[in-house]
Amino acid sequence: MLLGIIMKLKARHHLRSDFREKILDKLKSAFGSDIEQFFVDKILEIAETDEYDFILVNGDPIFFMMGDRLFPTLKGALRFKPKRNRVIVDMGAVKFVSKGADIMCPGIIEADIEIQKGDLVIISDEVHGKPIAIGIALISGEEMMSNKGKAIKSVHHVGDKIWKFDVSETSLNT
Repeated sequence: MLLGIIMKLKARHHLRSDFREKILDKLKSAFGSDIEQFFVDKILEIAETDEYDFILVNGDPIFFMMGDRLFPTLKGALRFKPKRNRVIVDMGAVKFVSKGADIMCPGIIEADIEIQKGDLVIISDEVHGKPIAIGIALISGEEMMSNKGKAIKSVHHVGDKIWKFDVSETSLNT
């Protein structure tokens, strides 16, 4: 791996039950109550790095924190397959979105109408429906389908530091 791509792991520990419940509540509000089934009989830990804090599910980085906001990683979105807060982009946009570009309205072919400005969204391609980026909605889902201009600020995409984060390959500072 290239220098600068690996995030330094500062600490790793199991989540307290109260923090686990807070996380589940946040996720249920964003993605619906059916997400709770994803966590049954799973070990939840927090991995603190020099850039982000990650929620590990059975050792895999499934969520990351930006401030007090919880986002699924793309690997997490691939695993728990959320039905809400999804945006589908046409194949012409995929090349740009998967390299970190923000999402423009003309490239969006479908958007959850429940999305509100400021919500986290999962951007998927139109052919396979696979998540290719995670972003923050700059406008509502309804507006995404009728406006021009920027609709979503990209915060995580295929191939970035979050995508490449692997607890087994990071160094733990003691």
